[in-house]
Amino acid sequence: MSDVKVLTFVCNWCSYGGADKAGGLKLAYPPGVRLVRVMCSGRVDPQMVVKAFREGADGVLVLGCHPGDCHYKDGNYAAQNRAAVLASMLGQFGIEKERFRLDWVSAGEGERFSRVVSDMYNAVAALGPLELHAHTPREMAS
Repeated sequence: MSDVKVLTFVCNWCSYGGADKAGGLKLAYPPGVRLVRVMCSGRVDPQMVVKAFREGADGVLVLGCHPGDCHYKDGNYAAQNRAAVLASMLGQFGIEKERFRLDWVSAGEGERFSRVVSDMYNAVAALGPLELHAHTPREMAS
């Protein structure tokens, strides 16, 4: 297995429960997957995703409640709208769109949680570590 890092934002109400269920079922997922618990997938700002990439994540996964099941009514729809815009912009930062994904996992879906994070990890591992080339404004002007 490759040594890549996938930062995974999990909503408090559903996908965090899915992660807990996966643990209770003793379902493994790659050690390069790191979880960040947020109250709602709709609270994951695109700047947080870009910052994760800048600070060393090779992939970013956002997991929320299934559409129609959001604890905050429409937070996952907001996440879906932001993800579509963000995915289309990642190339401008030199980041392949396959390094970012939004998906849905409910609290009772431990098997799905394990499968989704493993699939994401494997897709990112196939791409290899992310190599961003930072440019300062002065370098870009030359």
